[in-house]
Formats: sequence, structure tokens, C-alpha cells
Amino acid sequence: MHELAPDTFERDGYVVVRGLVDRPGVDGMREAVLRALDPLQGPAEFEADVGYPGSPPSRDAVGGNTPRRLLHAYSRGSIFRRWSTAPELASILRGVMREDRIEMSQSHHNCVMTKQPGFSSSTAWHQDIRYWSFDTPDLVSVWLALGSEREENGALRVIPGSHRLELDRGHFDRHLFLRPELEKNRELISTATLVELEAGDALLFHCRLFHAAGMNSSGEVKLSAVFTYHADGNRPIPGTRSDRYPSVPI
Repeated sequence: MHELAPDTFERDGYVVVRGLVDRPGVDGMREAVLRALDPLQGPAEFEADVGYPGSPPSRDAVGGNTPRRLLHAYSRGSIFRRWSTAPELASILRGVMREDRIEMSQSHHNCVMTKQPGFSSSTAWHQDIRYWSFDTPDLVSVWLALGSEREENGALRVIPGSHRLELDRGHFDRHLFLRPELEKNRELISTATLVELEAGDALLFHCRLFHAAGMNSSGEVKLSAVFTYHADGNRPIPGTRSDRYPSVPI
């Protein structure tokens, strides 16, 4: 059983759980993902869809059909349903979130990130809550590494404690990414740390934590299963994207 200190999460906005999933569990998820990638089993988001640095300009361009993530992971197979609602994971989340009743959102994340070599994009500094709509901005995402995550293949960087910041609108560009040309933002970004993971490790992070990721310059695809959770009393706002699909109690 993995025991975490809630105080650490509250202070830093993230925590890493080493060896949360054993090798057979990781291998089973990897096999399911690789089968879904060749031939591609949608729904999927493509690198060309996001327009981030490094992504192809359109789906018709070279590399434009490169998948960025496989959507609706919970509905793709029992291996993802079992893991995303597993009792051990639920226990960890209850401790970190200080909540007894937790639900998994099917509207956000609920995917497998498939960062491909060659046509992967980089993601600028942002908070996930920028496009989520809940009663309160208190959700936790679980990023499960299905292989090694290093700087060379686009591992996440996080800014510890940034989930507690209240920044004015001028810090952000029109897409709500931090503006790197501003001195006040450069100072903040300089405190970032790289989160390196091994297969089966999980990163839990708050929806207000600033994070970013580089391109995959390795020769292999990087796979990461990502799910997001909220307290059952923290409801998605009706009529928004966050309310599109029902959450799943865990």
C-alpha cells in the first residue's frame, strides 16, 4: 500500500507515486494502446488539431495524421476501467484530496497520451483548469507512465506550489498560456522541475498547477494514461464541456 502525506500535495500541488502499477499491469495497458494505434481506433486527437509548436500545420500536411492522444480511455476496455477506479488509487486520492467520495470525470483527460517521435509538439506553460468548468477549481489528475519519461521524450515539467498563485490576466496570452517574454513569468518558470517517471509510476497533480512538456526527440512513442478526479460535491457546471459526460464514482 502506498501512503502519501497530504501536506506535501497541498504545499507543492503534485506528488509522485512510485510503482503504483506493476509490470504486468503496465504491459497490459501498453498492449491495448498499441493495438488501438495500428490500425488507429478512434476517437483520437491529432497533433495537427492543436497547433502547438512542432505540430503539423494541418491534417493534410506531412505528419498531419499523427495521433496525439486516444480519447475516452475509460470506455476502451476493462483494463482501463479497472485501473482508473481501482481501490488503491481511490484510497490515495481520498487521502490527497481529503475527501471521502470521489468521482472520475469522463469529460476531461480520460485518455492515453501518445507522444510520437518526429511529429510531436511541445506544450507551453498552462493550468488545466483554464478550460474546465466546475463549482470549485479543485480537481486532481493522475498521470500514469506506461514507459520511461525523460526530458528527451517530452516528460512533464511542473512549477511547485504554483497551484496556490493568483495571477492577473496579463500574465497569459489569448490561449491562457503563460507569456514567456514577461520577466515576472520567466522568474516563475525558472523554479520549474522535471518530473522523470518509470513505467508504473504516477504523477498526481492539482488542476491549477502550472505544467508544460517538450517534444519527443527519442525514437519511440511515449505512452501515458491520464484520468481526472473530483469530489462528488464539486459538480460540473451545467451546459459546459465539463458536464458533457457523467462522472464515475470510485
